[in-house]
Amino acid sequence: MSLASEFKEFAMKGNVVDMAVGVIIGAAFGKIVSSLVENVIMPPLGVALSGVSFSDMGSQIGTAPDGMPVVLKYGAFFQTIFDFIIIAFILFLALKGINKLKKPAPVAPAAAPPAPPRNEVLLEEIRDLLKKQVAT
Repeated sequence: MSLASEFKEFAMKGNVVDMAVGVIIGAAFGKIVSSLVENVIMPPLGVALSGVSFSDMGSQIGTAPDGMPVVLKYGAFFQTIFDFIIIAFILFLALKGINKLKKPAPVAPAAAPPAPPRNEVLLEEIRDLLKKQVAT
């Protein structure tokens, strides 16, 4: 089997294709939620915090050799953490909804116990007959 045919067989397996679709949808979903956080949630939060913008928060920790200030941008880090928390929460809600939509697997009726082998049946009949003879 050639390397190309092995790769084609691997790439066309259902799991690989499903994973690729999931990654693409996940990336698009991440952009949507990031936009939601950046453009819808953070502006009112900034107004509520007296005009503070998280992404602008930082502290100058020194000056670079070229004269430019070296800034520790902890606000951008907080913004990224906030984005992650919102994305994780929305994914949780989406998966919870999807799991509710899934139909539970039908419960298979309990199978009847298999019939005992013929030699066991014969032995039980002999036992019962012997019990009758002893009782009489």
